[in-house]
Amino acid sequence: MTKKISISLVASFLIATYSNANTQNLGTIEISSATKSNQSIKDVTSNVEVITGEELEEKNLTMVTEALNLVNGINFTSNGGLGKQTNVYLRGFDSKRVLVLIDGVRYNDITSVSGASFDNLMISDIKQIEIIKGSQSGIWGSDASAGVINIITKGAELGLHGSILAEYGSFNTKKYNLATSYKNDKFYFKVNHQKLTTNGFTAYAARGEDINKYEDDGYENKTTNFKFGINIDDDNKIDMSHTIIDTYNEFDSTTADSEAYSLSKTKISSARFENVNDFATSELSYSKTDFYRYYPTYTYNSTYDGNLNEVSLKSKIDYLNNNSFVIVGGDLKDFEQKDIINKDYTNKALFLTNSNKFDKLILTESIRADKYDAFDDKTTGKIGAKYNITDAFAIFTNYGTAYNVPTLGQLYGAFGPNPNLKPETTKSTDAGFEYMNFKATYFSNKVDDMIEWSDSKYNNIEGTSKLKGFELSYGKEIFADTLLGLNYTHLSAKDKDGKNLAGRPKESLKFGVDYYGFANTHLGLYGEYIGTRYDKADDKGEQTGRYTVINTVADYTLNKNAKIYAKVDNITNKYYQSVNNYATSPRAYYAGIKVSF
Repeated sequence: MTKKISISLVASFLIATYSNANTQNLGTIEISSATKSNQSIKDVTSNVEVITGEELEEKNLTMVTEALNLVNGINFTSNGGLGKQTNVYLRGFDSKRVLVLIDGVRYNDITSVSGASFDNLMISDIKQIEIIKGSQSGIWGSDASAGVINIITKGAELGLHGSILAEYGSFNTKKYNLATSYKNDKFYFKVNHQKLTTNGFTAYAARGEDINKYEDDGYENKTTNFKFGINIDDDNKIDMSHTIIDTYNEFDSTTADSEAYSLSKTKISSARFENVNDFATSELSYSKTDFYRYYPTYTYNSTYDGNLNEVSLKSKIDYLNNNSFVIVGGDLKDFEQKDIINKDYTNKALFLTNSNKFDKLILTESIRADKYDAFDDKTTGKIGAKYNITDAFAIFTNYGTAYNVPTLGQLYGAFGPNPNLKPETTKSTDAGFEYMNFKATYFSNKVDDMIEWSDSKYNNIEGTSKLKGFELSYGKEIFADTLLGLNYTHLSAKDKDGKNLAGRPKESLKFGVDYYGFANTHLGLYGEYIGTRYDKADDKGEQTGRYTVINTVADYTLNKNAKIYAKVDNITNKYYQSVNNYATSPRAYYAGIKVSF
């Protein structure tokens, strides 16, 4: 690897590991989900993490959950291997309280009781992943109590380009990716298709038993993304995108091996018109997300079918010599579940965000008014401040409120319908400092009427649940061509009676070492320690924590158009279960090649 490439990857690593420090590198990174507007990450007050496309390519990961698990404050559990039900926890909040966007379009499944289907999100041609921590309803509305995860796919570059990737590994796992794009001054298009198939291993496995005594549970995922855009003139343009995620998944129950399987198809479409003039940059957009899941072995409501339609209009106005801006807009959403539930509701909203940069001080304020035809109306907001004391030392704080409405599945689903379920509300605070390559953050969240499963249906937990803790992170080039990344999270997640919530680890430690000392070669070693975690509330049930898993990767650049790589997951062959009676991968080997032009 040339020194030039090595320096570029060092910058990418430091941005991803420690996103608000190292301002000399941060100017190259822009994010869009903190204020619904593109901003340099160093000008954002929110607690932000960014996983860059360069980092994803180096680590050769397969699923988005693997990438998210690199981030401080995030953990996930899974009911088996690839494609099995996955729950992501952000600062102790589970998936249904995290808003997931794909190129700015909502991905949270309105027919599900579990939020976004992380189990079906492959890493496929991703430019970057933005994680905005803390309540963001003041900007995005419902489902953003814990924060926002925005997955941004790559666009087209000038000229004609293409790439081919092939990977093979343990459990007869095969992954293929084909991509092509073209761009000139007038228009662009890009097509990316990825297919993943695996025989897998059993989803169900009684604790302590050999997974090889059970039948394998396979998985297939075909994800296709299409982008197209036209520059009408210098001031007007149109962008369109369409993504299809088509899956087949074999799964087991919590009590026995079985031959159950499911089919799903998610379609995510959007069209945006942008106008730029001397007064404002305005955007009119329409998006639609279709959700379809089919469980042939279910005896009741085997089909889940729904869609979300959204129309949005917003304008960004710069002022004070472009050091400040205000965003004003509104959106209209229609949520519909068309299967046997056959219910729908609408949401209308107006929002306003203001950001000011005064030399070393940055202030941001947001307010949003939501009107529902099925729930009480709600106004939420957010305020943040960041002060750069020196180039190397900064302090920051954020406060936000959130409003999480129940899904139609929670209200009317087959598993214990509860039409009296009401929204939960959250108050979120974080504060911290950044010095050189070190960052420390304290966070506190108070949730009223938290929606949880109890007494065979979803209910509101009366009183206030509290999720609080702190995060520490450090990233530095410790030796020539050697990068070290460390992060630690301590979490306290309790209900109104002070009892620990289920499934949340009380602490986690993540580490990574990347080495570039050999020509054209990258070597990486990454690991995670999960502390005490129980599968039932009040520290009851089985212990599903107290383990360490280590993965490694090596890639070699053959020339400017080709590279080969190999990776080993769980190199110590550690036996553990993140969910009781569900298997996790033993040591596994994978190798691949990528060619581009």
